[in-house]
Amino acid sequence: MSIQGTARRTFSSLSNSNYRKFFFGQTTSLVGTWMQSTAQSWLVLTLTHSATDIGWVVALQTLPVLLLGPYGGVIADRVDKRRLMILLQTFMGIQAAILAVLSLLHIVTFLDVCILAVVLGFNNCFENPSRQAFVLEMVGPEDLRNAVSLNSTMNNVARSVGPAVAGVLIATVGEGWCFAANALSFVAVVGSLMAMDRSTLSPSVPTVRAKGQLREGFRYVMRTPELAIPLLMMALVGMLAYEFQVTLPVLAESVFHGGSVAYGGMTASMGVGAVCGGLVTAARGKTGMKAMIRASLVFGIFIAFAALAPALAVALTALALVGYASVSFLAMGNSTLQLRTDAQMRGRVMALWAVAFMGSTPIGGPLIGWITSVAGARTGLAVGAVSCFFAALIGLLAIRHQRAKGGSLE
Repeated sequence: MSIQGTARRTFSSLSNSNYRKFFFGQTTSLVGTWMQSTAQSWLVLTLTHSATDIGWVVALQTLPVLLLGPYGGVIADRVDKRRLMILLQTFMGIQAAILAVLSLLHIVTFLDVCILAVVLGFNNCFENPSRQAFVLEMVGPEDLRNAVSLNSTMNNVARSVGPAVAGVLIATVGEGWCFAANALSFVAVVGSLMAMDRSTLSPSVPTVRAKGQLREGFRYVMRTPELAIPLLMMALVGMLAYEFQVTLPVLAESVFHGGSVAYGGMTASMGVGAVCGGLVTAARGKTGMKAMIRASLVFGIFIAFAALAPALAVALTALALVGYASVSFLAMGNSTLQLRTDAQMRGRVMALWAVAFMGSTPIGGPLIGWITSVAGARTGLAVGAVSCFFAALIGLLAIRHQRAKGGSLE
């Protein structure tokens, strides 16, 4: 295939005007989000000098997703997803503005960070399933995998830019300006949602409010192995492997003695690798259990490489590979679920995906924080690598079990 044909296939979903607006608005907002994430972890480390406390803040931010995430999916199936996103993205901008003011006035405390982390998590547990399910309403099933992959690329472009900018701002003018930039960035995504041509959207028919809809979502997943196994794999990997907000600040400071600039460089390096992974997945990515198993194995190998890196330069290379593998795993899992889910259940299923990815952090964040405090950042990363290998094993065993029953999880 020609270069032009490959490019057309890689960016096919951007031919959709609504998705194009969403893509660029969300990219702007996500740069701010990654700036805030980087600055928040560094702020907590500055205030408490404790990796465990970083883990607790990350846990508090994701605890609402664990507790309320499934109900957030029920709401997503009942309402206009675009309108709900506008409301919640506005609230998230206000949260960032409050954190910016407290930090710039030098009156921020660890308790303040914890409270605002819970507020942000509460917004996320309702916004995330709506946003995930809304993608299909913008682009349709033919471009869904491409759009999901580009969304992951978008997130990781932001991951490469946001932390790098944050590292410079933290070193020069302080964390507060990172939070302020994030607050302003929400104007872009809210504006993109409001500017959409609603006549070209294909919204799913809202689910009529009824008792038992949350239980119905759980039962639907449990009787569908094509959904249950990927969710289980994501829960394990999400709980232990994706805790980079906890391990990387300590790796930068205690192992390589590079401070905030090294931390920003590590996160940015992951972002660069993830951008490459997202673009490759958008053009050639596959869905299904076998693809997830391969992605999980590769993810684990690259995390192990990062854990063993003897020098900062090697670590940056390893983390770029980690980013590449992480976005492939996420995009494949997300697309697999959406393409195998009934339209009326999509919000609830994607809410469970958010619970598996982010909602597992209240357990994994403090646990990896404690392991990192006791045994070091390298061990914290190594635990994540092992979790990827176990997730791949779960997938392999599930395929064999289904084959023995005469079914298939291909």
